Amino acid sequence: MATLREIKGRITAVENTKKITKTMEMISTAKAKKAVDRVQAAQPYAWKIDELIRSIAGLNVDSNHPLLRKPAVSKKIGILVITGNRGLCGGFNNNVTRLAIESINRYRSEGKEVDIHLIGKKAISTFKFQKIQFNKSYTHIDDKSGIKEAVEFAEYFMKEFEAGRLDFVEIFYTKYYNASRQNAVSKQVLPFPLEKGVQKGGSTGLFEPGADQILAALLPKAIRVLYLQSLLESAASEQIARRIAMKSATDSASDMIKGMTRLYNRARQSKITQEISEIIAGADSIG
Repeated sequence: MATLREIKGRITAVENTKKITKTMEMISTAKAKKAVDRVQAAQPYAWKIDELIRSIAGLNVDSNHPLLRKPAVSKKIGILVITGNRGLCGGFNNNVTRLAIESINRYRSEGKEVDIHLIGKKAISTFKFQKIQFNKSYTHIDDKSGIKEAVEFAEYFMKEFEAGRLDFVEIFYTKYYNASRQNAVSKQVLPFPLEKGVQKGGSTGLFEPGADQILAALLPKAIRVLYLQSLLESAASEQIARRIAMKSATDSASDMIKGMTRLYNRARQSKITQEISEIIAGADSIG
């Protein structure tokens, strides 16, 4: 059985750990609030562009824009996987990498070439551990990243797609739905998913200078927004996941402290009782 000193030492160690997890929980809560605010601030612009594109697409526009190119067979796939640089956030990183690796293995089993780009040290370490080759990796993306980084990724993949070096592009990230729901998902970026939710019919005469020209101008903006949303939502989801993980760790530490405190008190009481018994026995022997 552990001594009183050993039990006291364990209690102190857990209390120190609890202080750390509680502090990390508070930091993640503050960061999550800022990250969610950024997600919500970007939504109106994204919704408006999506609304405009769908309105134009609903007019049966015959656009030959290269970003809408649909090859008969997709031979090369471009993938961007978004994770974090740090752990201690539950299954946040593992859920995204697992989903991405499942898709990559499926594509390769179909004989397709995959151009893999990884964001975050956690994705990089996982892919290296599983010996999955990737093209480029990025560790400078964090919860402060935004439109500048989104444009860089969007421009690269649009250029590769327009040149015919990629036939399909998608992003793997954690989508933010609300404070209690965030899921690892894949999002098709190219060819731009124009048909989804489109109501056909109408006349192109409603637009000036012309629906095709407006669509051509909006498509690159919409794709940049897709990358921006993915970065922002992933950052918000990571902070929420870390807050939940740290709260769970703090609660577990509290339970451990309560249990060890009861154990300490029982051991202390037992020791006192033993000492009293020894004193009484000694007194009896003298008498």
